[in-house]
Amino acid sequence: MNGRVNSDLGQIVIDTDVIATYAGSVAVECFGIVGMAAVSVKDGLVRLLKKDSLKHGIHVKIKDNQICLDFHLIIAYGVSIHTIAENLQSNVKYKVEAFTGMEIQAINIFVEGVRAID
Repeated sequence: MNGRVNSDLGQIVIDTDVIATYAGSVAVECFGIVGMAAVSVKDGLVRLLKKDSLKHGIHVKIKDNQICLDFHLIIAYGVSIHTIAENLQSNVKYKVEAFTGMEIQAINIFVEGVRAID
């Protein structure tokens, strides 16, 4: 389902891929996040996604014009997961709400792996 925002001149429809891509770009700017993760259902393997496929590590649901985001992340070794999660939720909520004009209902974070930063 796409997001819909009403304006004086008509309706604005925002595709969930646009929201996912923007949220992914905001996420990788946060300290401690190495990147988005893709989990293979077939064999349970987790792999780090390239920068050009950020939306694949994010699932967007829109219900009653409110956004719910699920992030599948790989984080940096040695950094507090709780701190990373709070920072990500705060930044994504602020920036995605400003970008879309829609309210964020929930931001769920799934840590799929840990990597050392070079």
